[in-house]
Amino acid sequence: MTLRPDYVADYASNFIKTLLEYSPRLISAFLILFIGLYAIRLINRLIRKVMIKRELDPTLTNFLADILLWVLRVLLFVSFISKLGIETSSFVAILGAMGLAVGLSLQGSLSNFAGGMLIILFKPFKVGHLIEAQGVLATVTEIQIFVTKLTTANNQTVFVPNGILSNGTITNYSLQKYRRADLTFSISYDSNIKKAKDLIMEVLNNNPKVLQTPKPEVFVKNLTDSAIQLAVRPWASNEDFGVVFTETLENCKTAFDTAGIVIQPYVKEFSATNT
Repeated sequence: MTLRPDYVADYASNFIKTLLEYSPRLISAFLILFIGLYAIRLINRLIRKVMIKRELDPTLTNFLADILLWVLRVLLFVSFISKLGIETSSFVAILGAMGLAVGLSLQGSLSNFAGGMLIILFKPFKVGHLIEAQGVLATVTEIQIFVTKLTTANNQTVFVPNGILSNGTITNYSLQKYRRADLTFSISYDSNIKKAKDLIMEVLNNNPKVLQTPKPEVFVKNLTDSAIQLAVRPWASNEDFGVVFTETLENCKTAFDTAGIVIQPYVKEFSATNT
């Protein structure tokens, strides 16, 4: 098959004519694209600076800035293809169908996303807080959109999905400035209760890390078949809580040994069905 020179000339002429007619629209579309990307970058930086200046939570700042960034990019892309002459109605319909399909396939992820939003907005805890949730006692190191990153006392990293975290019970040990340690000592019935209580109070009063407001308490908690149970309730700041807990146990044991007060060992009680 041979190409006729007149056909080639006609095709070349039509191509150049179409290119010249379409070039203003093409140039304007790419100008909108490049200028829009630059403007979106400036807007994103400005929004981040404003939120940081107003001391918003860093996680919320990053999340809102990222959402705004992608919304503006989608709008810019729709404007770009519209300027090129492509019908946007069918494109939007395709995006809607894709969004529905993705939403149905990622229901668990959407639940975690919603949970992350609730945590960021209502702030039941912040980065650095010590919390107990889903059977984990750990410090919050990062709040992500889908999961919350925790670090345990033995330096293990735990990722808890935000969906179950936001719907479950959360104990925040860092929200208040101080905490109370709940200790129990079991002493023999041969021991002097008043003397034991005085010794414990002396131990608590001599510990500078034990707060005097609220005042520490020592009282008889229970009388079991084998022992007298004394409840010890010292208060401490969050930073000193662990030290106060362990020092109270150690110092009370030392004081009891010196005074001859016997700590009653735990005795398991058997019912008639166990014998």
